[in-house]
Amino acid sequence: MRHDEFIGQVQARAHLGGRDKAERASRATLETLGERVPEGLADKLAAQLPHEIGENLRRTEVYGGLGTGEHFGRHEFVQRVAARAGVDEPRALYLARVVLEVTGQATQGGIMNKVRDSLPEDLRDLVTSGSRGAIHHGATHHGD
Repeated sequence: MRHDEFIGQVQARAHLGGRDKAERASRATLETLGERVPEGLADKLAAQLPHEIGENLRRTEVYGGLGTGEHFGRHEFVQRVAARAGVDEPRALYLARVVLEVTGQATQGGIMNKVRDSLPEDLRDLVTSGSRGAIHHGATHHGD
């Protein structure tokens, strides 16, 4: 999957009004994921994504080792995505689900299974629920 296709998929599935918002949602989600999963896993995932997209996973590696698998749950994950994307938390939750769904489709093999397995239980369904599935303890918010 090429960069333009990745961003286009995020934009379409999240019903975003512009590519810049899809870029921001992708960056916010993947930077936060890069902080949460071990750096080696983030690097493997990044290698399977278009370069510009994958670099978002690696961006947090330089911040004092924060990309080495910080331990935080869904609430903190969603708060970080919301702050980075400039949206409220219900919207951030939905955007993260969309970006992770597109990330899964853009990668091959079992890398997203490894990502999911590295996350605590309350974050795993962000990887598996997708843009249309139900999610526990969270809200799905459509629109822009």
